[in-house]
Order: sequence, then C-alpha cells, then structure tokens
Amino acid sequence: MRDPQEEERLLKAKNYEPIFKYIRETIKGRWPEAELFIIRHPFYAYYYARDIIKGRWPEAEEFIARNSTVIYYYARDVIKDRWPEAEPTIEKDPPTACCYAEDIIKGRWPEVESAIAVDPLTAYTYAREVIKGRWPEAEEAIMENDVYWSEYLSFLETIGQDIDTWRTESW
Repeated sequence: MRDPQEEERLLKAKNYEPIFKYIRETIKGRWPEAELFIIRHPFYAYYYARDIIKGRWPEAEEFIARNSTVIYYYARDVIKDRWPEAEPTIEKDPPTACCYAEDIIKGRWPEVESAIAVDPLTAYTYAREVIKGRWPEAEEAIMENDVYWSEYLSFLETIGQDIDTWRTESW
C-alpha cells in the first residue's frame, strides 16, 4: 500500500535503489514524481523502462544513450532491435560492440570490426560468436595471447577450418 510519507522521504533522500525497490514492490507502476530523478541514471532508467513501463521510454533515451553497456541492454531487452541513434557510443566500446553484433544485429558489424580486431579476447569472441569462423584480419591480435590463440585454433578445428600454424609460429 502506498505511503505518502515514505514517498516524500524517498524523494528527498534521492537514493536510486530504495526508490526503484519501492516502485517495483509497492507502486507496481509508474511514479511520475520519481521519474525526474530516475531518468538521469542510465541503469535505473533502463530498469524503469524494462520493468515498470515495459517498453521504450523516449524521455530517458538521451540519458540511457550515454552508457554503452546500458545501450546494449536497452536495445536487447526493451527495443528488441537495433538502436541506430545510439550505435556511435557502442562503436567506441569493442567488447560491448561484439555483444551488440552477436545479440542485436545477429551478424557481422563491419563498422566496428577494425576496433574489435585489435583486442585478443574480443577478436576471438567475435570470430567464434559472430563470424562463426576464421577471421584472418584479427589473427595477429588473437595470436598475442597464447590462451585465446589456442582456443581459436581449437574452435577452427571443431568447425573444420584448420589453419596451417607452422606459418604463424615463430622459430
């Protein structure tokens, strides 16, 4: 049951977690008086859109679009599609861009491949999860890490795309 005194106390305290818990467990719907506060925090704005509004929250999108991880979650869980207006932010975060390509785009994302290709773990993950095969352009970076290079070679072997490692090993 809603408690006006508790609501006043929560709004004055300006603490995201108790406010969101009160909305989720007590109000179980939108609380316009708290939205002006929640909207400014990318994660809580995303949670509010996903769990309370159960859809897009256009007024909050400029705040959500400031954090690449939240953009990914918002696109995946709320929009359930690409969010082109926010993609420039994700493009600057290769690990999140890799997840976005895999789960949102559901395929290669050429605009970010050069950034992804320089980090061994992200390049290996992109090859395995997005390309689902060999990625020669990133092999030099993957090779920098013995564990990821070994995993990459094992992955290629399991899908029948072995490569001649004698050409890549230093003697």
